[in-house]
Amino acid sequence: MPADEEVVETAAEAAKDVVFSRYDVGEIEDVDVSVSFEDGVLEVDVYVNAPESDSDETRVADDAALAARGAVDDLFAE
Repeated sequence: MPADEEVVETAAEAAKDVVFSRYDVGEIEDVDVSVSFEDGVLEVDVYVNAPESDSDETRVADDAALAARGAVDDLFAE
């Protein structure tokens, strides 16, 4: 079973990877990825502010959160 810290780091990295794969760094005014893992419960919150982009920020944030959860699922499957 992975350590809580490893779970948090894995989820945060996966979420950031999605955000930065969808936007050029210069398009992002703000990005916040908040991850907690306590008592076996993973909580992921992603906020993206990229007003200069045509991409839907809410959609990207949701996709990033889903990717974080998927990465953690994969971590537990190992």
